[in-house]
Amino acid sequence: MKQIIALGGGGFLMEPQNPLLDIYILEQSKKEKPKICFIPTASGDSESATLKFYEFFSKQNCQPSHLSLFKPPTRDIEGFILDKDIIYVGGGNTKNLLALWKDWGLDSILRKAWEQGIVLSGISAGSICWFEEGVTDSFGDGLEPLKALGFLKGSNCPHYDGEENRRPTYRQLIGSQTLQAGVAADDGVAVHYVGEEISKIVSSRPNARAYQVSFDGQVKETELPTTFLGAH
Repeated sequence: MKQIIALGGGGFLMEPQNPLLDIYILEQSKKEKPKICFIPTASGDSESATLKFYEFFSKQNCQPSHLSLFKPPTRDIEGFILDKDIIYVGGGNTKNLLALWKDWGLDSILRKAWEQGIVLSGISAGSICWFEEGVTDSFGDGLEPLKALGFLKGSNCPHYDGEENRRPTYRQLIGSQTLQAGVAADDGVAVHYVGEEISKIVSSRPNARAYQVSFDGQVKETELPTTFLGAH
């Protein structure tokens, strides 16, 4: 079963006191003690992001590890990745992430992992990367369209409510047909795909939502059903 969990924002990197999304990701593996691997390429292998990952996941019922492309843990990166149950991609510069992954062949390895049933997940850049394209701040000032890996159809916009320019820019890019229709997610929202279709949308914040954004003569924004994980 192919699974991708795309976070608009949140998780251990943005809301360390609110573990709801990260626990949800762990639960999707079905393994008793899943092996979860953090890939912090987009942040240039940020030490603080990697430390936050271990601080949270070392306290959970799982086996945490990380993959650095600056200091690789092994020459057999494919074997290293395919031994995992969950991949968790951090945020940062999506353009640099894609360039490095392609140079190392990690894009192909991750596609193989996805097809083998390893859960792929990620926040921000780690969300955009799985789609055909997205809106990114990778180029410096302002937001721009960017082609990505294309595991999932359409476009993606994270931080939909968290950064003031995200929503208007995404709507404008879809309205001008620069970007395809796609899914936008607020901070605190995870869009869970099984195969290439949305299976469930969950949130760590009561009012956070995801939206289908499309163009049919005018931009149409449809709020998608979202389950608040803290409701129980």
